[in-house]
Amino acid sequence: MVEHRQQLVTDSYLHASAVVQSVIIAAIVSVLIGVLVHRSPLGSAAATAAASIILTIPSFALLGILIPVMGLGVPPTITALVLYALLPILRNTIVGLSSVDTTVTDAARGVGMNRLRVLTSIELPLAWPAILAGMRVSTQMIMGILAIAAYAKGPGLGNLIFSGLERLGTPTAVPQALTGTVLIVVLALLLDAVLVLVGRLTTSGGIRD
Repeated sequence: MVEHRQQLVTDSYLHASAVVQSVIIAAIVSVLIGVLVHRSPLGSAAATAAASIILTIPSFALLGILIPVMGLGVPPTITALVLYALLPILRNTIVGLSSVDTTVTDAARGVGMNRLRVLTSIELPLAWPAILAGMRVSTQMIMGILAIAAYAKGPGLGNLIFSGLERLGTPTAVPQALTGTVLIVVLALLLDAVLVLVGRLTTSGGIRD
């Protein structure tokens, strides 16, 4: 680790960066879809089912489908991560928006708020804790999936793990793979702590209580 610390720092940064970018993109897509379908039971069921089907596709298979279209490297990796991150955020967005008390939204319309204002000022803030919980789940999930993206020459610590596994039988093979695995676990815990902090800073005390 001392001899390769610069490479470890770089790979850790790329790993965390890819996860953060993917979760942000997935959150934007999921919230937009959730806003469109949460009032329709059929639409909510269809959107959730589609995201669930994506999640059942093995990561190697999904990367194998994306590589001929996008090539190797970052594009197929980020695309796969975003697709895998959709379900927890989408489901929580729908649940969060659907659980907003209708009396609150009716009162907001009664004082002259239009539909967009009600959505941005009342519904989304009230649903935010649920959305953030979905983002935490997605972050932990794709943190490990990204390691497999080394198969597609994706960025991150998966390259360290694959490199170690390819050298099984040599003295440094297991330590190398283990180092990559431990760093992924540490990054997952750190990002989860960051999201918890974000939740505390962005959620009003009344909603938390």
